[in-house]
Amino acid sequence: MQKKRKPELIMGIRNQAGLKACAPYADAVYFSTELLSLRARAKEISLKELGAFVAKVHAKGLLAYLTVNSTVNENKLNEASKIIEAAKKARVDAIIAWDPAVILRAKQAGLCVHISTQANVTNHESAEFYRQLGAKRIVLSRELSLAELKEIKKQSKIEIEAFVHGAMCMAISGRCHLSAYVLGKSGNCGECTQPCRWEWTLSGENGIVAESRGKYLLSAKDLCMIEYIPELIEAGIDSFKVEGRLRDPVYLETVARCYREAIEAFWEGNYSAEKAKSWKKELASVYNRGFSTGFYFGVPGLEGFAPSLDMKAAKQTKKAAGVVRNYYPKKQAAAIQLLERGLKLGDELIIEGSTTYLRQKVKSLMREGKKLEAVKKGEEAGLFVEAKVRKNDRIYII
Repeated sequence: MQKKRKPELIMGIRNQAGLKACAPYADAVYFSTELLSLRARAKEISLKELGAFVAKVHAKGLLAYLTVNSTVNENKLNEASKIIEAAKKARVDAIIAWDPAVILRAKQAGLCVHISTQANVTNHESAEFYRQLGAKRIVLSRELSLAELKEIKKQSKIEIEAFVHGAMCMAISGRCHLSAYVLGKSGNCGECTQPCRWEWTLSGENGIVAESRGKYLLSAKDLCMIEYIPELIEAGIDSFKVEGRLRDPVYLETVARCYREAIEAFWEGNYSAEKAKSWKKELASVYNRGFSTGFYFGVPGLEGFAPSLDMKAAKQTKKAAGVVRNYYPKKQAAAIQLLERGLKLGDELIIEGSTTYLRQKVKSLMREGKKLEAVKKGEEAGLFVEAKVRKNDRIYII
């Protein structure tokens, strides 16, 4: 079997903590600022701080892709210009966009352009159209089958990127109006309130409620293609994309590591169904709504939805324990206060903040020079930490 070029693994992040979590495994990250993004809640990277953030991405050896993919109304054109100007100064590696106004500004600034999945590219002629506009890559529609994806790759000369893991939208390429209709918050402007994940009932004109398999009638399962890495690579996909700009660092670390291991296993000739099942089990331990293969092998039916699952079906949970009150670098120690639950030696914990991500076991607890076996809820103590943490970082037990 002749191998294709090793695909890039790209992770969605929203802050430095997410970057630290996935950096050992990813090739690139995509993110957004507070302006013109479909993830308006991901505001931790401001336009003012863009240059410093991109420098941190590059320092870790990763490529930095800036997402500018919301609807650009007439009164938002100046914002588009500001973003592109800032992106050029920050030396981002590519702009992810679909609106022609953003694409034109990016090309005029000499920036590389990747066409967002919002463009809903579903055939090779559309792909070639964007290539002739100057785009380097297209993020294909999630609604394509693997056979269609292969044909687009065969018939076009542009790089292709495809989603391999993460949330699936109930609407074509995310073009949903439900949130805007129900709450006046437009998903196309980055304000989706996810009513598709709410509990719903189905009733007829006579008021009789129809029997169903659950209450989450509009909630699609998450995409998970970890068991089909060989097929995706052989299809010639240039970049594997993971959805999850709003997910926590534990999710990002776990997903990035599993897909990196799967890609490398295929490259080294030891990928197997048994390993894939093990990776899938790990992926199920973090945030998910159940898994499906999306549209890769045909249009999904009821098996593509999760009516009986709420917003989180993860097998593993992190439980809030407390907060960091201070950090002492010379002693490699943090002063902690346990607000929600106690800690004991051997517990696995995560310390997390907007710029902090540390996962370790509890190896040492002290108070007033005395070693402790455990600390109870409401108490304070000194905790040995393996890396820098910061005041007000949150502590979780896994």
